[in-house]
Order: sequence, then C-alpha cells, then structure tokens
Amino acid sequence: MLACRRHLRLSALSAYTDTLTRRSAGGYFLSHGPLAPHIYSSGARALPAPRYVSSSSHCINSSKGSRAAPMSAGVVEITVPGTGKKISVPTGLFINNKFVPSVDSQEKIDCVNPATEEHLASVVAGSAKDIDVAVAAAREAFNTTWGKNVSGFQRSKLMNKLADLIERDAEELAALETLNNGKPFKIARDFDIGDSVGCLRYYAGWADKIVGQSIEIEPKTKFAYTKHEPIGVCGQIIPWNYPIQMWAWKVAPALAVGCTIVMKPSEFTPLTALKLSELIVEAGFPPGVVNTVPSLGSVGGAAISSHKDIDKVAFTGSTITGRRIMKAAAESNLKKVSLELGGKSPHLIFESADLDQAANWAALGILYNTGQDCTAGSRVYVQESIYDKFIETLVTKAKQLVVGDGFDEKVGGGPVVSKVQYDKVWSYIEAGKEQGAKLVLGGQKRSSKGYYVDPTIFTDITPEMKIVTDEIFGPVLSVGKFKTEEDAIKVANDTSYGLAAGFHSTDANQCMRVSDALEAGTIWVNQYGLLYNNVAFGGKKQSGIGRELGSDALHEYISVKAVQWNIGEKLDWPL
Repeated sequence: MLACRRHLRLSALSAYTDTLTRRSAGGYFLSHGPLAPHIYSSGARALPAPRYVSSSSHCINSSKGSRAAPMSAGVVEITVPGTGKKISVPTGLFINNKFVPSVDSQEKIDCVNPATEEHLASVVAGSAKDIDVAVAAAREAFNTTWGKNVSGFQRSKLMNKLADLIERDAEELAALETLNNGKPFKIARDFDIGDSVGCLRYYAGWADKIVGQSIEIEPKTKFAYTKHEPIGVCGQIIPWNYPIQMWAWKVAPALAVGCTIVMKPSEFTPLTALKLSELIVEAGFPPGVVNTVPSLGSVGGAAISSHKDIDKVAFTGSTITGRRIMKAAAESNLKKVSLELGGKSPHLIFESADLDQAANWAALGILYNTGQDCTAGSRVYVQESIYDKFIETLVTKAKQLVVGDGFDEKVGGGPVVSKVQYDKVWSYIEAGKEQGAKLVLGGQKRSSKGYYVDPTIFTDITPEMKIVTDEIFGPVLSVGKFKTEEDAIKVANDTSYGLAAGFHSTDANQCMRVSDALEAGTIWVNQYGLLYNNVAFGGKKQSGIGRELGSDALHEYISVKAVQWNIGEKLDWPL
C-alpha cells in the first residue's frame, strides 16, 4: 500500500468529461499535452528481449526473463514499442557520481512491464553495506563540496541545469516511466515530468533565500541571530506510483538547502531513478551529493532508517512501513523523520453542487493514475436528495475512461504496477462482493495479458466493509449517502487517516464550515486532486508527519542554529 502524489494543471478541470480527448476551456488536456508532440504510435505492445551491455563486453540474451552475467555496473538497452528507439539504462548502484557494482551482493531486481507482464531489465540490488558506502560518500560531499561549502547561488545554478536536462529528455524519461510503471506516456511526460521540472525550478529559486533572523536582546550588550543550516545527510525512500515526481519532491528541497542524499527508489520502479542519476553528473553536481541505491525495502530501506550517520529520513509509502521507519530512526540516532503515508480520503457531494462537474472530479479523484494515489477519493458520499442522479452521472463518466497500454494515444489509464498490487486490488473487489456491497461498474477480470483493473464502483456500502475502511490503492470506489451536513462531516472524519478530503457545494457559508470541520491536511473545494509546487502538502492522524512542497518542505531539511553574542555585558563573580 504505497502512497503517492499527483501534480495536475488547471486544464485538468475538464478531465474525463470527453474521454480525455477533446479540447477544454483551459486547453488540450492529456491527449494534446503542452510539451512536444507525440511521436509514439498507438497500440503497439511488442517488446523485444532487452540487450544487456556489461562494462567490458556486449552480451545479448534473447530468452525472456533471463539475465546476462556479469551485470556489475552494466547498461541495459530497452526498446520503446512502436518506434524501435533504444533507451540505455545503467544497472549499477550510483555512488560518488559513478555506477558501481555492489560490494557484497549478487542479488538483482527484476523490472517488469505491467502492461505486457514481460521482463524489461535487471538491476543490481544494493545491500546494507552498499548503503554504508553511499552514506560515506554523501558525508564526504557534505563536509567538503556541498553543505555549507557552496553558496545558494551555486546550488540554484546546478538545480536549474538539472531541470533543463530533464526537460530536454522528457520524451525518453516518459517512455521509460511508462514501460516500468504502466502509466500513459502522455501523462508521464506532460504531468509527472512537466511538474517535476517545475518542482526543481521552484526550489532552485529558494536556494539563495535560506535565511535566519537577527534578534535584539539588549541593545547595548546582547545580540542574537539564527542560521538555517542544512541538516546533513538525508536518506530518501520513494514509492512506485510516481517514480520521477516523488524523486523530484524529495531531492529538490534537500538540494536547495544544501543537504546530500542517499536515494532508495522502489524495487518495482528503479529505472528512471537510475536514468536521472546520469543527469546529476551531466548537470555538474559534485560526487557524493546524490547517490542512488536500488534495493529491497527490507534491506536498503531498513539500513537507511537505522543508519547512525544519516541525519534525516524522508519516506513516502504505507503507514505500516512508516511506523517501522520511525521506530528504527528513534532507536538508532533519533534522526529527523518526515513521513507521507496512506489515506482513505472522503469526497462529499452536497445537493447544491454542480452535479456534472462533481462527477468529473469524483472520477478524476479515484481513476487518475489507476487509483494508485494516497489522496485518491475512494470514499464518495452523496446527499440523499441527489444520490440516484449522481450515481447515474458518475457511472457514465467512469465508463468513458479508456484503460490500456500507455503508448496508445486514446488511453487515459494504465495497468496497476505489479502482480502483487493486482492481486491485492482484486482481493478487495472480491471482499466488497462478499460483504454485500452492490457492484454498479466493473468487477470483472480481463482475459488478456497485463495487470489491468477496470474502473470499479460499489454502492450500498456499510462502514465496516473492507472496501470502506482500507486503503486499496486501485481504481475501486465506494459510494455512500448522507442526510445532513453534520452526517457528512461525521462519516468523512470516521477514518484513522487524514491526508486529504474534498467536497462540492455552491453554498459559500457551507464551504467555510465544512472545510474547517474536515480532518485532513489538504482540503479541496469544488475540485479534487490538484497539487502545486508552492502549496504545502501532508497529512494528519496516521497519514504522516511533516510537509512536502511549498516553503514548508524546506524546514524538513533545515537545522536552526542560534548564536547568542555578548557585546558588552561584564559578569560579576561569584554569584
């Protein structure tokens, strides 16, 4: 149950209204993205066996699912369907600006295309000792070439260069993201990557504005000032649902204030993190500033959380794992922790709402990224007087979404990321049926290849049902009803999570009351799911600690030092 995040532009207002293809008032949405024109033909699914290239020889392995040997710090070439374009991806660990083999592990991480279930590549699986090496590199860089040794102007220049390089390579990175994660190419390119570039530029703008305070104590004798210093070496653990975007969310504020990084990408989606590491070198960052160690969570994640020379750990993922990380951080060196965890977000539809627009946003809230989003509006509650009409409208909207291979231009939703996630989502769909919820859309497995779950909507729900209480992380929606505003607030807040909530109403007084009463870190009014680089994001209750985005995220990577200066007082002794 990994958590995740989305960045959408204002043109998303008309999403899912016209099968994600027609022109909206705000510009072309999804099918006609604001970046470069699409060059990939639609519908192509064939993926040849990958070509592995070691550092000393070339080896082609045509048998599906097998690996070349040795794979120490090698490169794999992956073919993009439809174009035949080759994308080279390093398979080693990225430490000190070099791709290197593990110091002691022969384990590998196999990457699979969730749209075809075919093997893409194998990368080195780092060990706890590899984390030690990466931390040592990050510490050396912090003490010598980064940290307090470079100005904010220098950090900003490098971050803007990195953003430029990602923008330059947006097509290639999006193709790799689609192959490894399954999301539609146009969404990966226009939204995930487009807004990741924006995130880096936003924090590059902050890099030379990290300032403390001067504080008057006694005008003639005492003076104090504070310095906002980088906290040090940061371990960052990111999920699989927005691999590039979560990379940017974590890396950008840390680099802006002067921290160094040991990054552990998800074992399901390590390829774009490795590709981005090449751009770290090209941008000119000193060795050791950013290090990337793909590994299993139980190995690399555990090593980062408990490492005594890591000063801060940032994690996006499940609440269960977040608890383990917090415990390990406390028992090791009491390192600072920020956690962006799970959610079971409510989405309320009041009788005064514009029902057509409310249905659009409700569909977006649960179907965007195939529901693999910790803010997914997976619990919709509708006022009784409009319930039947809203259900009819919502089902119509959900049916319009085309779910399929991400390189098909008509597609607005892809498969879930893995067989593990596929089985988990389907277990919840079956539980919903068994516990008596009414299935009004979806709920039938496809017979073809790929980890596809079509939009699924349940009604006639009760509070104790698993589909109502648990974070599913798939395109599965539970729809209930309420009578009064008080009832709506009560049912919305009846969860251990508090990441996000949304509601629709044209009553301004009601909007103020409800937004104040909902217990969540982000509240959307007459919209759902939009996040911006300059607006703080994070949870309440069991949805996490700390904040991403905005100026608030900078404080997660800052240590405040107070300097108190005596400029005139003479101390008498003894007391």
